[in-house]
Amino acid sequence: MKIIAFAEQRNNQFKKTAFEVVCAAKTIADELSAELVALVVGGNVSPIAGELGKYGASRVIVVEDSRLQYYSTTAYAKVIAEVAQQESGQVIFLSASSLGKDVAPRVAAKLDAGLATDCTAIRVENGDCVATRPVYAGKGLTDVRITSPVKMFSLRPNVFSAGTPSSGAATIEKRNVPLTDADFTAAVKEVKASSGKKDVAEADIIVSGGRGLKGPEHFAMIEELASTLNAAVGASRAVVDAGWRPHDEQVGQTGKTVAPTLYIAVAISGAVQHLAGMSSSKFIVAINKDKDAPIFSIADYGIVGDAFEIVPAFSAELKKVLGK
Repeated sequence: MKIIAFAEQRNNQFKKTAFEVVCAAKTIADELSAELVALVVGGNVSPIAGELGKYGASRVIVVEDSRLQYYSTTAYAKVIAEVAQQESGQVIFLSASSLGKDVAPRVAAKLDAGLATDCTAIRVENGDCVATRPVYAGKGLTDVRITSPVKMFSLRPNVFSAGTPSSGAATIEKRNVPLTDADFTAAVKEVKASSGKKDVAEADIIVSGGRGLKGPEHFAMIEELASTLNAAVGASRAVVDAGWRPHDEQVGQTGKTVAPTLYIAVAISGAVQHLAGMSSSKFIVAINKDKDAPIFSIADYGIVGDAFEIVPAFSAELKKVLGK
């Protein structure tokens, strides 16, 4: 048996999720006595490929093309599917990141593979992989066993541990997958990078604001608290729909699914779609003036009160404690 782990990178740097996927795949490969092959796709990714050896990959396949410098749904799907076929991969792991959610269904269609998405746990039973994933907007969990010959699993970011990097080394193998202009259905004309803003999908701490903040100008205190904690700023759907914050900050079923160590929800009531996107957080702190707000049902710590009084005081106290 052979297991393929797709390691996501951006700007020739691995995303944190790449190490989580490789480490999780290595654990399953060891239990199944299978060979693990990591796959890296990009414009010039050979120099970084060896880093995956520290997370359990003994063999890394690299597919390089200058046109793959920026993500292309159709081209990446073709590359992943073709390498999986060339390697006779029976199990494929990806991250359930924005990229993973986009490309995984296309790869599954090409390989006629069953796909379990957004998995929060995976284990081996009777020589087969069994995945646990949320259902009904996170209200329940279900175990999934894929019956197709080729099986695919996308793993929720920040849920699986990347472990501690070792001194392991990996063999790097460059692979050629012929690509034509027809494989690139969209062309990147310009890339604008955010000015050091943390991505909520990968952040270890997130401070999110909701409609209870009454206006975009009041997000200044959310940003201040986030800066004090070196955290990412998140937002509820209502806030994004109102145009107060950009869509890339939206946490929830129609935004980004997150699982940080600490999630602070400020003036967010806790609609089902929002809870579905952050309920996997390890510790949840809710600040809301409504003691009956649904967010308190999943919060580890709750503060009932006016956010406009609590958040500035909270930030000031944290600055004292942290010496900022």
